[in-house]
Amino acid sequence: MISAAKHRLRAAGATAAAVALAALSALVLAGDTGHPPAPRPPVAARPEHRAMFTGFTGSYTPDAGATVGTGMIVSIVFDHPVADRAAVQRAVSVRATPYVPVAGHWFGDRRLDLRPQAFWAPGTRVDLRLRLRGVRGAPHTYGTQDEDVVFRVGRAQTDTVDTDAHTLTVRRGDQVVRTLAVSAGGPQHATYDGLMVISEKFPVTRMNGSTVGFGGEYDIPDVPHAMRLTDSGTFLHGNYWSPPGVFGTANTSHGCVGLRDVKGGGAHTPAGWLYANSLIGDVVEVTGGHGGPVAPDNGLGGWNMPWWRWTGEPAPRHRTSASAQAHASAASAQAHASAAPTRPAATAFATQR
Repeated sequence: MISAAKHRLRAAGATAAAVALAALSALVLAGDTGHPPAPRPPVAARPEHRAMFTGFTGSYTPDAGATVGTGMIVSIVFDHPVADRAAVQRAVSVRATPYVPVAGHWFGDRRLDLRPQAFWAPGTRVDLRLRLRGVRGAPHTYGTQDEDVVFRVGRAQTDTVDTDAHTLTVRRGDQVVRTLAVSAGGPQHATYDGLMVISEKFPVTRMNGSTVGFGGEYDIPDVPHAMRLTDSGTFLHGNYWSPPGVFGTANTSHGCVGLRDVKGGGAHTPAGWLYANSLIGDVVEVTGGHGGPVAPDNGLGGWNMPWWRWTGEPAPRHRTSASAQAHASAASAQAHASAAPTRPAATAFATQR
């Protein structure tokens, strides 16, 4: 037992000596002078860690795989304000096959719309590419989205609403398909004039006046065959509550364009026929609405902005209306598309209006 105890003491002593030697070596290597150690220099501030940043993405229309009308405008709404628009613009592209130039325009700091100068040619394939992952959109805000969206353009159909004549004329290409009787906005609530685009379709929806500034003037829970034209609440829709005699003779609505229908929506009514034969992206042009021109950012209203203003170019000496540009150029777009090379279209961008 005494021998074992001596062994433990020798081991402990060796350990202590080794510790002391290590400490002494550290002091020598550090240049110890017997004085207190000098204070350490401050550690340089490191860049903020990416984990502290906010991610942002864009929600877009139309949906992937959709077949749309020739007036479709690609619209992207970001879930956080974009301060560095140039960086985000470089990360977004729209490519058309056959080739057609496409340009983007910012409405505020969250919305970016993209379109060609004229309506799309039928049959066009459109590729939207979002390469936002890692892109700095604003201080402490980086994109997290990397997505490809493909949609196609269907047949060319345009609806022309003449609110003075109380008619809606449906054209496929240059051919009149059908003329329907309508009731548009009344004298106190005239329908907007200009080019609008169907952006949503609902077999049945509720329309409540309090949601669009009309208070309790109406609340209809089951409006049939509703197709949205503006964000402010303009729709093409079926109407079963008005006397049938108003369609084609009087404007009585709060700004919408109504067509005769039945409760629940009838497949063979004027409203049912139009709904079944319409695509999201179809152009609806209103004349005689007396409600003033629809704003370019009210729904997919960008066709109401001249191309030079859309792209931020200098104003031309001889100007034509936005509507005339869209229609006149649309006729030549088909020929241009077939003659032009099939290279991807470069996307240009304009500053905020």
